[in-house]
Amino acid sequence: MTEPILAVEALVKRFGGFTAVDKVSFKVEKGEILGLIGPNGSGKSTIFNMVSGALKPTEGSVRFKGKEIGGNLPNRICHAGIGRTFQIPRPIHRLSVLENIVVAGFYGQDGIGSRKAAFEAAEQALDLVGLPTDPHARVSTLGAAGLKKLELARALATGPELLLADESLGGLDNSEMDQAADMLKRIRTEMGITIIWVEHIMGVLMRVVDRVMVLDHGEKISEGLPSEVAHDPNVIEVYLGTDSEDAQASAASGAASGTAL
Repeated sequence: MTEPILAVEALVKRFGGFTAVDKVSFKVEKGEILGLIGPNGSGKSTIFNMVSGALKPTEGSVRFKGKEIGGNLPNRICHAGIGRTFQIPRPIHRLSVLENIVVAGFYGQDGIGSRKAAFEAAEQALDLVGLPTDPHARVSTLGAAGLKKLELARALATGPELLLADESLGGLDNSEMDQAADMLKRIRTEMGITIIWVEHIMGVLMRVVDRVMVLDHGEKISEGLPSEVAHDPNVIEVYLGTDSEDAQASAASGAASGTAL
């Protein structure tokens, strides 16, 4: 059996007496898109921070391509092949759009070798996300959708095998959400990148991902196909506060229409 690209076992993160993530285990197969959902404060970003090296796990294991990476520094994890985006883009405003991506590629890729190679990686990333490669284009010209694309392009320029996409749809209108979702599918199809996608807009996410994992208060409460998770009474209870048949119908309707549950 093929080894998963990422295997997380009994992951725990405590901040003093508060347990943000409590013994969460999951696997991600190479080439799939896993959706990670849950209410605010459920532990989604904390898991991303532990996988990407921003936080050290209190307990548990994070294995990437069979090697333990839990507790490694972010630069080592990035060089190993894990890239991530952030909910709030923070570009370097004194640099152009293209230069922002060049910096990510030059320092993010292990052994990229040259300035020329960094510019080539940046241009490829910008082309994929649909942003201009004009070296003089300023970050200030980008709207919310453009900044999300820039954040994604910066992550892609690091040459990841696994992409952690953190709320890529926040602040976008319906048309922009659909474009962003299609973009993630293209990244998987055209670049062969495995994706874990944290998102609150459940309906859009459900149309894209292969599997869904749901967190609540730091614990995994459900995992499976989108159609299974959307009708899971535990998930409906968390999002709607009841397990009634009316609530199940509302959850299914929200997942189908693209509303945030």
